[in-house]
Amino acid sequence: MKKINIIVLLTLVSLQFSCSKSFLERTPIDAKVESDFYKTPDDAFEALVSAYSMLDVSGDNSIILSSEIASDDCFGGAGTADNGVVQWDRFASYNDHNAEAWKKYYEGIYRTNQFLKKVDGVDFSTNPDLKKQYIGEAKFLRAYYYFDLVRMFGHVPLITEPIEGDNYAIAQASPDSVYTLISSDLQEAITDLTPSAVPYNQINAADYGRATKWAAEALMGRVFLYYTGYYSKTALPDGYTKDQATAAIDDVISSSGYGLVAHFKDLWRAASLTDFAGQNNKEAVFAIQYTSAGKGDWNLQNGNRFQVMIGIRNQVLDPYYKGWGFGTVNPALWNDYKDGDTRKTATIISIADEGYTGTYAVGDQSQYTGYFWKKYQPVGGADRPDANGGDFQIDNYDNYVVIRFADVLLMGAELNLDKNLSKAQGYLNQVRDRAFEDTQHRVTLAAGAQGIKTIMEERRLELALEGQRYWDLLRQGMTVAKAAIDNNSTDPDFQVSFPTATEGLFEIPQTQIGLSNGTLVQNPGY
Repeated sequence: MKKINIIVLLTLVSLQFSCSKSFLERTPIDAKVESDFYKTPDDAFEALVSAYSMLDVSGDNSIILSSEIASDDCFGGAGTADNGVVQWDRFASYNDHNAEAWKKYYEGIYRTNQFLKKVDGVDFSTNPDLKKQYIGEAKFLRAYYYFDLVRMFGHVPLITEPIEGDNYAIAQASPDSVYTLISSDLQEAITDLTPSAVPYNQINAADYGRATKWAAEALMGRVFLYYTGYYSKTALPDGYTKDQATAAIDDVISSSGYGLVAHFKDLWRAASLTDFAGQNNKEAVFAIQYTSAGKGDWNLQNGNRFQVMIGIRNQVLDPYYKGWGFGTVNPALWNDYKDGDTRKTATIISIADEGYTGTYAVGDQSQYTGYFWKKYQPVGGADRPDANGGDFQIDNYDNYVVIRFADVLLMGAELNLDKNLSKAQGYLNQVRDRAFEDTQHRVTLAAGAQGIKTIMEERRLELALEGQRYWDLLRQGMTVAKAAIDNNSTDPDFQVSFPTATEGLFEIPQTQIGLSNGTLVQNPGY
């Protein structure tokens, strides 16, 4: 790749798919000359899968990890000699920080743009509805990639067609321009995916992980809430309203067939073990699919590389397997769960409370707090990757659930708060009742700011360590974010001061600024 690293070869369509689970399980194709490609619906599907495959790219630059470390719920962690991790925690500049995330999203955008440009040349005469479905999926993916980019970096290049020739130095667009595209893409995706929409229990297992009308509506709600909160607006820049966002979320809740798994712990393999509800259970409205099929091949992106990052550093504490100790959990999160809340021990590993004090060794763990992630924690035993021909660093295989039904319920509560308080209360009750496994721990919602505060507190506990907390803080304003994130510890290792000058944005990779010949401008505060 050259310049801003968003270009791939135009003469070849590279289709070495990175995931071999469900619909992504395709026979690898080394290369096809473009002139012989984009002819049949099968060609189009292979190109679409190529766009999906960028979702699998994870590791130490994944948005879930970097944003959780930037939030109040985690510190940097990792090893004492690791660089670039504590900088997320302290909002400090670091050489080429976030480079892999930047490359991932722009390659995903390139692939969706290439698909959307070429799809009209494919002969769909025998199945025109299939063409609409594929276009809807591609529009969803492009919106997804751009939403992560614009949240992380703010002003980013807006590219809607594959770049041809030497036009690499593309100026950053305004966030409003990016959100206009995101909104348009998601609305078109909802329209195009409606004919193929079926309730969860009718989705073919081979299609798990594909974008649906329900996923597009749920992402639309998330985009609306973030944009209007962060930028203090009442609607998206294209005029998409709160009423429209509310209707979309209500539709997911009432019509999608998704729902809550009976026991919170069963959502997470490390928390439930033999009671695990499964990778694509009824709560996974949209999940990125991972598999251990890579078998140690570092050239592939089959496995969930993020998981090893948050694993307990260098130690196997049965049933947990080893990892690199990123994102040590803030004890304040552990302490904020109330007695009887089943989410506490299903979300966090407490070295002391689980009886590991005598066997755990801190070693070179940086910012040790006594608490690690249980959600997405690697698990040992006969199914672990390196017991089956794989590598524990790259072949973990738990899906990352991007949008969980409980999140949809809480978005519904927030959107309905000032319009239909009873409905909002009902949505919140479902989440609380499952958390405590009774109806005695409900909290009463009030309209206005107090109700928002109640919902945000619930989101923190329900969605902890799932990549939502940092963005929830930012959309409440810089004052709220700073009050939560600042950590005035007497230990300098844990001192954090949120710099409001950054507006919560991440550092644009320096190599990208250099390769753009100065066209890209660094975000303030770095």
